[in-house]
Amino acid sequence: MSETKPVFTIRGMDFYYGHKRALHNINMEIQPHRVTALIGPSGCGKSTYLRCLNRMNDTIAGTRVEGNVLLKGNDIYAPHVDVVNLRQRVGMVFQKPNPFPQSIFDNVAFGPRVLGMVESKAHLDEIIEKSLRAAALWNEVKDVLKSDALALSLGQQQRLCIARVLAVHPEVILMDESTSALDPIATLKIEELISELKKDYTIVIVTHNMQQAARVSDFTGLFWLGELVEFLPTNEMFTRPQKQLTEDYITGRMG
Repeated sequence: MSETKPVFTIRGMDFYYGHKRALHNINMEIQPHRVTALIGPSGCGKSTYLRCLNRMNDTIAGTRVEGNVLLKGNDIYAPHVDVVNLRQRVGMVFQKPNPFPQSIFDNVAFGPRVLGMVESKAHLDEIIEKSLRAAALWNEVKDVLKSDALALSLGQQQRLCIARVLAVHPEVILMDESTSALDPIATLKIEELISELKKDYTIVIVTHNMQQAARVSDFTGLFWLGELVEFLPTNEMFTRPQKQLTEDYITGRMG
């Protein structure tokens, strides 16, 4: 399949917490219908960078971004940008499952209702089923849609959170260590789901698990002390890295 234009183009991006520069001169292109993995030790800037892609860091006082973060050619930090619309286009799945204390149905319906996407009861039912099917959860919950979402297992809760993101028709899905709280079986289900979802979405994941990055991603970037050390197709990253630091990190000599 021939590559089309990048979904995200990041050029010369710096990120600051107050006076402290946490990200230094990040340059990256994120390709459509691919999984991009961000790896590196704790505190190296992976999650901060991920949150720059849908302006989630805006909620932290005193933060600012310099440089360019372009979504399909448009600067997401331009003054006129509607952040609600941006976060609908670029959804986020967090480290720990965070379903609302409501029914399974109402969790998935939340976004479409708030954004005015629902045309009728039948249309909403269709959105719910389609989203839960896409998140590989429908067959497990179709008979208990009105039950409490918090009664689901952690793995099911995380797939419910993915369904909640899918319900508002995003273009990009960001996943911030979304399997780190899950057991190996639930983790495998999420990894299989990621491989399915990239047919329809662009996905960026942060992971501490290098084996996971190798299994599910098409491109991998190594962050180190707020810098993007190396960014390559995943098979090259893990077999023929160009930087010594990358090789040292991947082989366990550093980090």
